[in-house]
Amino acid sequence: MKELVVISGKGGTGKTSLVAVFAALAGSVVLCDADVDAADLHLVTQPRILETHDFVSGHEAQIDLERCTRCGSCRQWCRFEAIDEAFRVEPLLCEGCGVCAHVCPEGAVEFFEKACGLWHVSETPYGPMVHARLGIAEENSGKLVTLIRREARRLAENRRIDLILTDGPPGVGCPVIASIGNADAVLVVTEPTVSGRHDMERVLALADHFRVPAAVCVNKSDLHPQEAHRMAKEARKGGAHFLGFIPFDPVVTRSQVDGRSLVEYGETLVVRALQEVWNRMRALLAAPLEADLKASE
Repeated sequence: MKELVVISGKGGTGKTSLVAVFAALAGSVVLCDADVDAADLHLVTQPRILETHDFVSGHEAQIDLERCTRCGSCRQWCRFEAIDEAFRVEPLLCEGCGVCAHVCPEGAVEFFEKACGLWHVSETPYGPMVHARLGIAEENSGKLVTLIRREARRLAENRRIDLILTDGPPGVGCPVIASIGNADAVLVVTEPTVSGRHDMERVLALADHFRVPAAVCVNKSDLHPQEAHRMAKEARKGGAHFLGFIPFDPVVTRSQVDGRSLVEYGETLVVRALQEVWNRMRALLAAPLEADLKASE
């Protein structure tokens, strides 16, 4: 079983559209949307939800006003100012640190596990999908990413599916780290701009740090061909496999508005380019990528 995680140094580079096309081309695949802070793979895969589960993580303080003597210790020590003058806890401000419970002389503060979001198992036209949405202003997104990746792997094992396609979060922070750990390969989707090159370099450095083999493709490459070729050269120099250039095509925006995968619009220019990128990526997944990585060191 192999897991390919599609990532980028920033949002909006086209990761989700690319994953949806790969899913259609792969034939048999488990989809995983690890961008739990802003999940959107469901917008172009038309999932039918089969299961919904609470994501429970962290704690939230609650003050028993009958036992509370209003001594003020909790308000004094709460650095997040989450306790108001009526000694009620504001859920959006409470960080669950527990200091209020520790300093309360009456033991009037209770800590409860809290539901931070939901995760789902769905069926799509391209195969099963595990996806989630973190609650507003909630944390522990890395933990939720780990959970849905684990469920995607369990689903793949149960259905004997050999490939997991994961739509990863943007950036290089905790959710990205949680999404690429123990993955077989990452595909970095970038754009031909100076900031795009900088983001590509950061995320490639992250993949290299965790010893995950990396490949790169440049989206909207014809908007700045010179920069696109410069980025391809930089990617190869950094030890990554360069898989190709993807041209700008207005049909991408149309597919997003319609909520459909790009492959449903026929053999467009962008779909042909993505077919070539996928064929190269599939060949890499079948090869001993770990050996390639060591050889590039």
